[in-house]
Amino acid sequence: MNIKKIIFYIATSVLTLIMCYSVFNYITNYEVIAGYFEILKYPTYLVYPLATAKVLGLIAIWGNFSKPLKEWAYAGFFFDVTLAFTAHIVAKDGAETFALVAFIALMISYFLGKIVRP
Repeated sequence: MNIKKIIFYIATSVLTLIMCYSVFNYITNYEVIAGYFEILKYPTYLVYPLATAKVLGLIAIWGNFSKPLKEWAYAGFFFDVTLAFTAHIVAKDGAETFALVAFIALMISYFLGKIVRP
């Protein structure tokens, strides 16, 4: 296996772990997450749909079912991670590092995925 493929799988795994951690928190700590959403003036009814979208996005990326579906999944994660980074900076909760790492992993996964995956 060449180095680009290894880096792709590491980056995609890091992105997956961060998104799974996020989904886990959304489901198990709903009150806390809803509180953050309220502070940032986001509607709290988005918590569960956002968790579901993250799981479906991961399935689309790992499943490699179709290129358009995978592109939409990466686009959704791009917006999610960018908005999460901004939200964590505004909330001053110190969690912007996770969003930054997720953003870097997302970019590496996306661009290397175009090279190493058909």
